[in-house]
Amino acid sequence: MVLLEGMELQTQVEAALDTLRPFLEADGGSVRLVDITDEMVVELELLGACETCPMSSMTLRAGIEQAVKRSVPQITRVEAVNV
Repeated sequence: MVLLEGMELQTQVEAALDTLRPFLEADGGSVRLVDITDEMVVELELLGACETCPMSSMTLRAGIEQAVKRSVPQITRVEAVNV
């Protein structure tokens, strides 16, 4: 049951990210879902132009985090964890 809930949560987060990806891709960037922790923190990898953009932290907080939390209220935070 926990696995199924985790898969559903991942699907919901991906759906929220899918609404943002066209805007990120228009500027040469994107994001990849890395993990959703037990503390309900979404870990993302910033890709392309987003990885080195000086505005990426603002985009992450004001755009990506707000959209994800609006779509999936269980999420407490969104963080970039570029590997």
